[in-house]
Amino acid sequence: MKSSRHITSFLQMMSVERGAAQNTLDNYRRDLEKLEAYLVKKSQRIETATTEDLRGFIKVIHDSGYAPRTAARRLSAMKQFFKFMYGERLRQDDPAASLDTPKLGRTLPKFLTEEEVDELLNETKKDNSPKGLRLSAMLEILYACGLRVSELVGLPLSAFTRQTGMLIVTGKGNKERMVPLTKAAIDAVDLYIQERHEFLREGQESTWLFPSRSAKEGHVSRATFDKELRSMAIKAGITKKVSPHVIRHSFASHLLDRDVDLRSLQLMLGHADISTTTIYTHMIGEREKQLVLNKHPLAALFNPDDE
Repeated sequence: MKSSRHITSFLQMMSVERGAAQNTLDNYRRDLEKLEAYLVKKSQRIETATTEDLRGFIKVIHDSGYAPRTAARRLSAMKQFFKFMYGERLRQDDPAASLDTPKLGRTLPKFLTEEEVDELLNETKKDNSPKGLRLSAMLEILYACGLRVSELVGLPLSAFTRQTGMLIVTGKGNKERMVPLTKAAIDAVDLYIQERHEFLREGQESTWLFPSRSAKEGHVSRATFDKELRSMAIKAGITKKVSPHVIRHSFASHLLDRDVDLRSLQLMLGHADISTTTIYTHMIGEREKQLVLNKHPLAALFNPDDE
């Protein structure tokens, strides 16, 4: 269904005033459109929906078996939207103000070992087709810089220069940061650049580093890169679930293994708050715990059920 003008106004505010990422805007649009569709079925409107109406929608979300984080995001979208409505005097009250935000358990990031990343990179280098060279360049950049996938696919051509050995990345809130590139990443991009024209129509020019003739954004989509990465992981014999975010987590984990300080890691990852970065320290602690439990000579004493 088409978004109401109030939803559109809210998303415009989130984009202009808060610098929300396009992915966030797309998710919020879908969440609020689902709410609007639910209210229509109840012969209700956003302008007059009550707290009980919103509780009913939340119950539908939980009963439908959505992941806790998806349910929490939809509740967050509702709370921000109705706060906006109240602030703009589009409503005389805020029906979402009293809704409780569910507490989520802290999920530790999934990551690959250094050996698994090497296997993946080596498998990628076996494909010298234009698509293979593009995937190799994207993967090398992703692992070298720990980018978000939205940052990677949206890199402008001007972000890369071999001379500086740095990548200029525009992250959340349109904040720029500079991240160093490895020689392997620079070499992979150089090889790809020679075939970049294969992803452009004849006579076409593009400002994107990874252009696409078919994607509406003008550059390779997140879904395409994710699909190609998963396929390559299968070829490499990696049984773990591999995604762009897993590579980003691997980048952070491997740097911490080499005693990179948390502040430097925060800057490279583009985290606004260092508390977000500290989850990787918990991840390493859990890994070391598992190492003791599984590999210690007296492991049976820690795991009596294993006998």
